[in-house]
Amino acid sequence: MAPDGAPGLDRFNSAAAGAAEAALLACCGSRRWARRIAAHRPYPDLEALLAAADEASYDLSPADLAEALAEESVSPQPLAGARGRGTLAAHTALRAAHAEYERRFRHVFVICLDGLREDRLLDHVLSGIRDRLAHDPDEERAVAAEELRRIARGRLAQLVDQGP
Repeated sequence: MAPDGAPGLDRFNSAAAGAAEAALLACCGSRRWARRIAAHRPYPDLEALLAAADEASYDLSPADLAEALAEESVSPQPLAGARGRGTLAAHTALRAAHAEYERRFRHVFVICLDGLREDRLLDHVLSGIRDRLAHDPDEERAVAAEELRRIARGRLAQLVDQGP
C-alpha cells in the first residue's frame, strides 16, 4: 500500500499504462499530459501525484490546451442547487453568456467549482464568465489553463480516492 495508505493510489500506480492514461484523460483531456503523468509512476502519495500534475499542466503547449479544452463538456449543464426565485432567468443568462464566450474565444468556458457551497455555484459561474468575457484571448487562455489545472487536481484526488 502507498505510504499514505491510499489503496486507490496503489491501483493507479500498478495499472497498465493504457488504463492509467485513460483514467488520466478523464481528469484532463490532453494526451501528452496524461502520458507524462502515467510515465512517472509510481507516486509515493497524493501530494506527489498532484505536484506532477501541476508541473505537467504548467507545461501545456497551446495545442495541448486546445485539446484539453475540446474534451470538456460543450453543453453547460444546469447547476445543482440552483433552484428558486430567478433561477430560470439566471440559467437563460448563463446559456447566453456561454454562447458569447464560445463565440469570442472558440472554446468552452471552464471554471473550477471545488469547495463552493451549492447555493453559490450559479452566482460564481455567472460572475466568472462575465468577468472573463472582458479578457483578451491571450489572457483568457492563461486563465482557462489555470482553471483546467485546478479542475484536474480535484479529479485526480477523486480518482485516487476511488481508484481507476
